[in-house]
Amino acid sequence: MNETRQVAIRTYYSTLFSAWGPQHWWPAQSRFEMIVGAYLTQNTAWTNVEKALRNLRRAGVLTIGGIRQTPRARLEQLIRPSGYFRQKAQRLKTFVKFLDDRYGGSPTRMFAQPTRELREELLALNGVGPETADSILLYAGNHPVFVVDAYTRRILERHRIVESGASYEKIRQLFEEALQPMTTSEESWRSAAAVSGPLGSCHRPSPVSRSERTALVQIFNEMHGLIVGVGKHYCLKSQARCEQCPLQKFLPAAE
Repeated sequence: MNETRQVAIRTYYSTLFSAWGPQHWWPAQSRFEMIVGAYLTQNTAWTNVEKALRNLRRAGVLTIGGIRQTPRARLEQLIRPSGYFRQKAQRLKTFVKFLDDRYGGSPTRMFAQPTRELREELLALNGVGPETADSILLYAGNHPVFVVDAYTRRILERHRIVESGASYEKIRQLFEEALQPMTTSEESWRSAAAVSGPLGSCHRPSPVSRSERTALVQIFNEMHGLIVGVGKHYCLKSQARCEQCPLQKFLPAAE
């Protein structure tokens, strides 16, 4: 049964990647900007995050030193468009303090830690759940962890690949095991997809999206971006638009 699920996930990857091509996710100018974005995107739409990031950038504080030195009340106002701005401002301050105390303010030193150890440290921080921790590890740190979000769960449940209420860790493990064998053939799909138009959750290439990474990390990166594209445009929470979705042909007959 598990092998069947893994085959399905690999098929979904090849289908979506061939249709939409690279997604250039995460859209950020630096690793630290990506980390800030991971905090700000909690419980809000990415369009709101972009407004908050724009405010931070214009104020010249979208850096480790900038977050460290900006008074919390000022930081709250700058990130207000992202919602829950008081909580998020405090959480950003907490992260920078953690980075300072533990790694001398160096993301490079932090990301040099083993994946499991660093993941546990991130999860111990206030306001960091599995999705935020794994986003930071994958996109900013190039660690081979798969990010599970609400879109992922919704798509898998509707396609009956996982049961309702499956744990985050179970889904993460399923994806990581399913995508591991694809590292040898991913480049051929990348070439084939180059002729397709930019769809899904595609963004303009950014320094973070173009950073050097292993084949496995790139596959995890692309798969998550592709799933976001399905969730945003087709597998909506209120009403699914299955007829136009590239994954429609894989739906169970009863759907």
